[in-house]
This record gives sequence, structure tokens and C-alpha cells, in this order.
Amino acid sequence: MLYRYSEVFRTSLLLSDMALVTGSWLAAYYVRFHTIFPAPLGIPAFQAYLPPLLVILPLWVGLFRARGLYEPQRTGSLPREAIGVLRATSAGVVVLVAISFFLRSYFYSRGVVALFFVFASVSVLGFRLSGRLWLRALRKRGYNLRYVIVVGAGRLAEEVIDRLHAHPELGLRARGVLSESGSPPGRRLRGVPILGDYSQIKPILHHPEERIDQVLIALPRDEGNRLEKVLADLDDEMVTVRLVPDLLHVMTLRSSVEELDGLPMISLRQSPLVGWSAVQKRGFDVVVAALGLAFAAPLMALIALATWATSGRPIFFAQKRMGLDGHVFTMYKFRTMIEGAERETGPVWARPQDPRRTRLGGLLRRLSLDELPQLLNVLRGDMSLVGPRPERPVFIEQFRREIPGYMLRHKVKAGVTGWAQVRGLRGNTSLHARIEHDIHYIQNWSLRLDLRILWLTLWRTWFHRSAG
Repeated sequence: MLYRYSEVFRTSLLLSDMALVTGSWLAAYYVRFHTIFPAPLGIPAFQAYLPPLLVILPLWVGLFRARGLYEPQRTGSLPREAIGVLRATSAGVVVLVAISFFLRSYFYSRGVVALFFVFASVSVLGFRLSGRLWLRALRKRGYNLRYVIVVGAGRLAEEVIDRLHAHPELGLRARGVLSESGSPPGRRLRGVPILGDYSQIKPILHHPEERIDQVLIALPRDEGNRLEKVLADLDDEMVTVRLVPDLLHVMTLRSSVEELDGLPMISLRQSPLVGWSAVQKRGFDVVVAALGLAFAAPLMALIALATWATSGRPIFFAQKRMGLDGHVFTMYKFRTMIEGAERETGPVWARPQDPRRTRLGGLLRRLSLDELPQLLNVLRGDMSLVGPRPERPVFIEQFRREIPGYMLRHKVKAGVTGWAQVRGLRGNTSLHARIEHDIHYIQNWSLRLDLRILWLTLWRTWFHRSAG
């Protein structure tokens, strides 16, 4: 029954937003003038704060509509909806202030406006989050469902079905699959029955006992010539049609869809560390690196003195490494090799039990204490605490020719430690495996993952001393 009342839900959402915005404005007035905040110029009349609602309500509805906040959000993410609410609310506040300035009638206080922004954002987001959780619970119980058929039976279609099965809260249920050549009775794809070939799409859509709401077209590349025929068969149908492009072979990092004057463009290799994510990670790096240097300063001074006493100068070792977007920077470490270690051999990989190590160097490398000066690189912005380990440009020129996708690791800042390192891939280990782990980290980045990698680094360095 819920299926028939989606427009009712949309209208209810709009009315609830209007009620929440109204309540937020009135609550802002009350909190500003009738609680702990002083009002040296006196308390304005409550009636004076009612007329602005004639501007606020249509303005907020219009901004929310412009942000698509009343469109179906079944497959949309909560963070994207939250950003839309915050941007619309911010724009509304700016418009209110601008109207007041141009009309030269300051009929509401700045404190009320600031509180209104907070109350409106929190209340609208809280209500929408509660609504999402409620709908997800209903969908898991079999209510408010949408039934789909998948056109295509290759790897891409399997991915689509796997995602549908993994997210029952979306309320999308696969009725069946259409393949190029049909199928003998009883054959299934990821547990979903194959109903026939592509020519059967119309009879299936018109089946009196099987409601179909959406068609997900997931044709493999080698069947791309079938797309026009399938779309032509769907021209006069009422179902929602969604196209899943076969880009699995080229989408190595996070992807996004942008527009160029109405022309959709798909970004195939976009780093997740942009916008607020980049700000969040940089702030975390600065705070933790600064604290780390403050606590490690006595130890670093002791290591510097021990290095000078056992093998002389220089105490630090500086080397060119490649980081974000191919930028070459100078990375610092405590010197663990004899001076001029590569004078005769040229650039080579360090080896376990390397004879070029100093007496103290072996201990420093085993405990990873030689890496402590890289906290300075983190503060300078050359590196991050967590990320793919930086490599020397002379080796990168060779690796980029031999290893497909090697340069993708430079879509984020290099790290003092990384996912590959805590998985045991340190030193002279498989480059292919390290690249796979680096790309996995970039694709799945989160601050929680960074914290996990830092904890594993500390744990395995001090309790599983296998650093090479």
C-alpha cells in the first residue's frame, strides 16, 4: 500500500520541514531573549518575529526543492542529503541577511539568526534521519518495496544483484534477470531467476501478477549494441529505467558524475580526499604529528646523540621521494646506513641484514624509530600520517612502466605508515600486492581506517618486531 502513496510522503515531508523551520525560528527567538542570553536593548515583541516567516517558509521550500531534497532518496546517501540540507539552510540565512540589508530594516537579531541556523539544521536532519531509519525498518520487513528486473547477465549484472542483496534497507527486490540468449528453466544468477532473453522484456512488464517498478540495464561491453533495442522497447512503458554503465574495468578509484552544461561526465579516478575530507585528514595529521613530536622530542634527541657518538655526522638522512600528484619532496629519517652507502652501487633496495647499516641503524630500523623525523614532513604538508609509502623517483620511472595502475597511489599524500605496511608488506616485498593494498586504502579511506592503521602500526612495531 505504501507504494501508492509516495506523493503523499513527499507532501508530508514538505509540511514537516515547514513545521520544523517555523518551530526553529520561534525557538531561536525564545532562547535568545528568554533564557541566559542578556538583552541590553530590551526584549522585542514576539509579534514582530512572526512576519519574517512569510519570507522564510517559501524561501526554505524553494531552496530545498532546488537541492533535490524532495526527490526520492531511496538510493541516495545520508551524508549527501545532510550536505544538501546544510547548504540550503546556509543559503537561506544569507538571503535573509541580504534582504534585511537592502531593505535597511533590521527586524531580527543576529543571535536569533545564528540560533535559527543551528536549530533548523539539527531538527530537519534529525527528522530526516529518523524517517530514513523508519523506512529502512519497514523495507526490511517487506513494506514499501520496489521490484526490479536486471537486463544483462554478465559480471556487471552480478555486481548489481550483489549490491541489492547487500542493502535490503533500500527496498529494491530483484524479480528476475534477462540475458542475451535466455536460459533453460531453473537457472539463476546470484539467486535471481533468469526469466528469458531481452525480447521478453515487454511480456514480463505486462505480466498481471508480477509488478515491476524499475528496469536496471546492466549490459556488458560486448553487448552494448543491444542497448538501443532495449531502450526502444521501453519507450512506451511506465517503469523507471536506470542505466548501469559497464566501467568496472576502468574504475580503479572512487567515481562521481558531474555535468558540463547539462552533459553528464563520469569521473573514473577521483580521490576521496577532497573538500571536507581533505580538511579533516589534514587537521588530524597536524594535531597528532605535533603531539607526537612533543612527546618524542627527548627520544629523538637521544637518538641524535647516539648516532653522532657511534657513526658521526650527518645525523639525519635526506632523500627525494614522490608524493601527492607526483610532487617530489625531501623526506627525512635518522641515518641508519654508513655515509655514502650508494656511492659505488647507485640506488638499490635496502636488504634484510644489510651490511651497509651502522651498529645503531639496525636497531632503529627494527623498531621503526628512524622514521620519527617524518613527523616534520607531516607538519610541512609533504606527507600524511597514513597513506602509501613514498618511493624514490628513480624507481618510480621503472615501476610505472611495469606495474599497471602504479601511479594511482599518488592520488593521495604519501604516509609515514600505510595499509600495505600493517598487512606485512614492508621493504622488499611484492610490489603488485602493495599497489593493491594502496588502492584499497584510497578507495575505502575514512578517519576510522586511519586510526586503525596507526594502532596496528604501534602494535606490530613494538610487539611483533619484524620491521625490515
